[in-house]
Amino acid sequence: MAFATACSAAPPEVVANDNRVAAGALNGDTLTVRLVVQRARWHPEAPDGPFADVEALGEEGKPPSIPAPLLRVRTGTVIAATVRNALPDSAVWLRGFATRPMATPDSLVVPPGESRTITFAAGAPGTYVYGAEVGHVDSDNIERETTGGAFVVDSANGDTNDRVFVMNIWGDEVDSATYRNAVAINGRSFPYTETIEATTGDTVRWRWVNATIRPHPMHLHGFYFNVLSRGRMRVDTVYTAKQQRTAVTEFMDAFTTMALSFVPDRDGRWLFHCHIAFHAVHETARLDPQHVEHGMMSADPGEHMAGLVLGINVKPATGWTAERRESPRTLRLFVREGAKLGRAPRALGYSLEHGAETPTGPLTRVGGPTIVLTRGQPTDITVINQLKEATAVHWHGLELESYSDGVVGWSGAVGRTAPVIAPSDSFVAHLTMPRAGTFIYHAHLNDLAQLTGGLYGAIIVQEPRDPFDSSFDHVFVAGWDGDPRRLLINGDSVLPPMTWRGGSRHRIRLVNIGAAGEIRTVLQLDSTTVGWTPVAKDGADLPVHQRVARPAELAMDVGQTADFEFNPPRRGEYVLSIRLADTKDRITQRIVVR
Repeated sequence: MAFATACSAAPPEVVANDNRVAAGALNGDTLTVRLVVQRARWHPEAPDGPFADVEALGEEGKPPSIPAPLLRVRTGTVIAATVRNALPDSAVWLRGFATRPMATPDSLVVPPGESRTITFAAGAPGTYVYGAEVGHVDSDNIERETTGGAFVVDSANGDTNDRVFVMNIWGDEVDSATYRNAVAINGRSFPYTETIEATTGDTVRWRWVNATIRPHPMHLHGFYFNVLSRGRMRVDTVYTAKQQRTAVTEFMDAFTTMALSFVPDRDGRWLFHCHIAFHAVHETARLDPQHVEHGMMSADPGEHMAGLVLGINVKPATGWTAERRESPRTLRLFVREGAKLGRAPRALGYSLEHGAETPTGPLTRVGGPTIVLTRGQPTDITVINQLKEATAVHWHGLELESYSDGVVGWSGAVGRTAPVIAPSDSFVAHLTMPRAGTFIYHAHLNDLAQLTGGLYGAIIVQEPRDPFDSSFDHVFVAGWDGDPRRLLINGDSVLPPMTWRGGSRHRIRLVNIGAAGEIRTVLQLDSTTVGWTPVAKDGADLPVHQRVARPAELAMDVGQTADFEFNPPRRGEYVLSIRLADTKDRITQRIVVR
């Protein structure tokens, strides 16, 4: 496909589909829908902004839309779908036009200029993906996921008071140095995505559809959400109340779905976004890539974020008052730069000071120290910026006030939003810790440079009468070092041996806060994988039925934490291995149990 030129006839304009209105006409127990695949012009940002000419689905007689028209019916409905291929030179493969659950993948080819009609029963309630694949070869340099949409089957008498969001991607390599990329939620890229309005105490219910070939770890600021269901093209698994778990980041693989709910109990502005940095920043998530000089970062979130980002504005309910904070503990966190230590152009890190001293020694490693806090004890952390550029800190997973959440120009409320922390300036973050667990703090400005430079660390929140003991509590933080990326664990690529006490239960806390990419972890003794028991994800305790001993293996995407209990079966030399899933980059931790 070539970009449109000034002399070519302009194709029809794509409309952004907010998935509020279902397609087709319902007559009795049959939904009839007529769809057409055609080329259209998509403006994922401003209406007069950059565009790409793409393939899109639409209803006959209506404009093409991204995402594809919403198919939504109650179980028991029969769907009669006719799809016309208006493309002059490409066949179309239809996906997802089938009864759920599907025993085998479905596929129906529609040649150029022809139509096909598919009649099928909706099947089991759930959230599914459907769409049309237009004969393009998938690779790292071309993406054409603009024809996917949501297929929702509601139960016979179920509540339909929810919102549906679909992620689509279009991208193309212009040359070796430029990649045009449109990553969108319901047809729009931040800051042009919808802002969700809610009130404290509301129950917010969402269905998410990943209609792309890329994985997306989706992260909610400020609150935990309940995972109600997880699905793939063939089947959706709906969890019972006892099976549901809570999370702040949930990994969505290619062409998967998720239903979630949460109750915002604090007012302010928050975000729900993909935690892969390349899908949420200007340099890589816009059709017209923009690079902002490090020292010139704007306080406008639209100038430093883009792509798969959804804003949330929570208003206080009548009579609602904020929780009072008394006698906070105080800490000081210095943002620092040191001599180049690895592949990254710079070495960045944090230093934590409990008194009035200012750190004077050199920065000896990238990253930050583990910050240990206490559940229920309010804590004020003064962030002091010693860099030559602006920065900001996000307290990932903590349930805190909006103004302290760390998204410059967004956190807080209209008229009072979190400022950039300018060079030689400071900002006081007011933290509250209603639960114990493993959390993260990291830069949330100029993400690609600052996050890969080392501005990240772990937060451990302990119970008041359960002080942190590094003899039995072990933290492993995975991050990046530069581009091309190199894996670091706890700020280093070579880890010194550890000695653990046998006959005791140990807690292993894993954190993945690289810019992108899954890590895979395995714990072995004499080349044999041992067992451990998962106990928490994202700082929240797992349901009892999930806290069952299993092989000590884990695949975990960015923006997530996971806690495990491990009781060494015997003395010996164990090896904890952590690697990037898509490379051979691996770091091993030798553990001698005595």
